[in-house]
Amino acid sequence: MICRFLLISGSLRDDSTNAAVLRTVRAVAPDCVTCDLYDGVGRLPHFNPDHDHDPLPAAVADLREAVHRSDAIVFSTPEYAGALPGSLKNLLEWLIGDDQHGSIYEKPVAWINASPRGAVLAHESLRTVLAYAKATVIEAALFEIPVTPAALGADGLVSDPDARDALRQLARTLSGTVCSARPV
Repeated sequence: MICRFLLISGSLRDDSTNAAVLRTVRAVAPDCVTCDLYDGVGRLPHFNPDHDHDPLPAAVADLREAVHRSDAIVFSTPEYAGALPGSLKNLLEWLIGDDQHGSIYEKPVAWINASPRGAVLAHESLRTVLAYAKATVIEAALFEIPVTPAALGADGLVSDPDARDALRQLARTLSGTVCSARPV
């Protein structure tokens, strides 16, 4: 049985280590896991409850469809000004209003703290918003894996063997929790 992860970076930077970490998760995930890297954070309109109805803005409809297709979501985000980046908070706000089957409500979620300086406040903010959305945080799949640009290979993936092993472990832990709990 294939399990599908949606990977979401909180960074809009072209050379983001957070995005590189998620690309590496996709590369090292077990064969039973398919990973979709969401790259539309920067295309989402600013959240406005007046627009949170059908027809949704196309970028929002695409985001919600990606969430519906996934069995779990993995975030990797930097910390900006002591909290989540505004663009990631905006994405989460668009997900809160989704009351369809497969939405973020009760969806298993995990995250990676890839910052060498830490991103404790960003992850506290993320936990707060995800609790409000009633997402299911998989505590065993919350990893701190500091990654610097120097740890990236020419292919844009994490090349450090210890970091790759930790990312592989995250994917295994999450898939073991999510895929085994899924009804057949």
